[in-house]
Amino acid sequence: MTGSEPSSDASRVATMYDRDLDPTPANYVPLSPISFLERAAGIYPNRTAVIHGDRRITYAQFLERVRRFASALAARGIGRGDTVSVMALNTPALLEAHYAVPMVGAVLNAINTRLDAGTVAFILEHAEAKAVFIDRELSPVMGAAFEQTAATPGLIVDIDDAEAEGGVFLGEIEYESFLEGGDPAYPIALPADEWEAICLNYTSGTTGNPKGVVYHHRGAYLNALSNAMAFNLTQRSVYLWTLPMFHCNGWTYTWAVTAACGTHVCLRKVDPAKIFPMIRDHRVTHMCGAPIVLTMLIHAPAAQKVDFPQRVEVATGGAAPPSAVISKMEKMGFNVTHLYGMTECYGPSTVCAWQDDWDDMDLEARAAKMARQGVAMVAVAGCRVADPETFEDTPRDGETIGMLMLRSNTVMKGYLKNAAATRDALKNGWLSTGDLAVMHPDGYVEIKDRAKDIIISGGENISSLEVEETLYKHPDIVEAAVVAAPDEKWGETPMAFVTLTPEAEGRVGEADVIAYCKEHMARFKAPSRIVFGPLPKTSTGKIQKFVLRDRAKAAE
Repeated sequence: MTGSEPSSDASRVATMYDRDLDPTPANYVPLSPISFLERAAGIYPNRTAVIHGDRRITYAQFLERVRRFASALAARGIGRGDTVSVMALNTPALLEAHYAVPMVGAVLNAINTRLDAGTVAFILEHAEAKAVFIDRELSPVMGAAFEQTAATPGLIVDIDDAEAEGGVFLGEIEYESFLEGGDPAYPIALPADEWEAICLNYTSGTTGNPKGVVYHHRGAYLNALSNAMAFNLTQRSVYLWTLPMFHCNGWTYTWAVTAACGTHVCLRKVDPAKIFPMIRDHRVTHMCGAPIVLTMLIHAPAAQKVDFPQRVEVATGGAAPPSAVISKMEKMGFNVTHLYGMTECYGPSTVCAWQDDWDDMDLEARAAKMARQGVAMVAVAGCRVADPETFEDTPRDGETIGMLMLRSNTVMKGYLKNAAATRDALKNGWLSTGDLAVMHPDGYVEIKDRAKDIIISGGENISSLEVEETLYKHPDIVEAAVVAAPDEKWGETPMAFVTLTPEAEGRVGEADVIAYCKEHMARFKAPSRIVFGPLPKTSTGKIQKFVLRDRAKAAE
């Protein structure tokens, strides 16, 4: 046998299998989450798909409304590659846009409802929005944005939701009237190429203008199914929208719940006074939210909390849930699942998958396991911790810090009109997340900090997340954030910014908190200073550490 024969054989095999086997409509159907709705309506036409206040929308009605929506868009000349911007709270209109807009080949741009007018104006212009849909309550911001931009959308539609508070009409037609003009039998069209753009989401960057992250149909389809599997969604699931639908398209649960044929329960604003009764009355089984949502539920007044018989699954992302939060949520009837993701990877990409031997652990040991970012979700092809310079994997020792990197069909196409940033983010074939992490011997990832948030004190690395975990265990602390403060002797030391419970204000002081930290962690890691007061946040509820770093520097 010669050295050339194996490759020759491989070539003959490939040719044999490829001959006369070109893709056909029978064996190649582009993946798109649009298909989830048609399937659900076909199987469960009379099942409640959407609950909003007193409204009940069946799956058959959901599909008809989406067909009308798509038809009305097409009649206005909206088609392939056009951007449709929607600025709305969690309502049926925004949920319907997740199906109708891509049905005509257009790209959905769900705008963060917490943004200021200047940023909204930038988005409309950068996205070249051809149509804009506006929740009446948000008209003051959108109206000001229109005045600040050269963007000229050809279609402006007002969403007059029954629960909207205030606002005026800015458009030429109201949403329900817009739907009435559409064809209820408008054909459902999948994209010709599943890598076509389906959504455009803007990052909540802390400096400069936000970047436009482009999603494709294939990634949206796969991430939705991956989330449905990780969160155990079924046709009996009732999902409460405590997570904004604009945030990574609701972490793709806008499609995942429909894929499972479950029920969407819309909620315009996160309000514990509404959430607890809705969980009871609608028998909610699933919900998602940032850690601040869990904190709001825990610290809600006793009068707002009501009992419910079922256990509720809660997925949270962002900072790891402190053990105190996990414990208090469990006592109230919630099971917490920790997810990790970012806008550039369609939201959740890793999950802290439960291991059977965790069942018998005490709370502290279990919380330590649950706080890790975990393992790749089923649709994610690769998850690694590597040296950001050499791209070599770090040891699986739970100690060596590297950059968390992802590779997947559920990684963005790229940044709109920003090829340089796209190349930098996806260099060497991996998405560099910017998060510093370790890989444990069991293959679970644990994020230690953002690259810019590691504190180097006297040559020792201190994880701000570790200090924050200790602070969150303090019974009187609601929120905590730790950054590096300049120090003449050590170079840097941790400085903590905390929010106390109302009952603790004036009773708990700086010395008390520092003493608590020194008692519960290595003394050199304890904060040197404590600052009390509300914490600055981005429009998506993330604590703005760059603001706190500036404050720490100014406090020298």
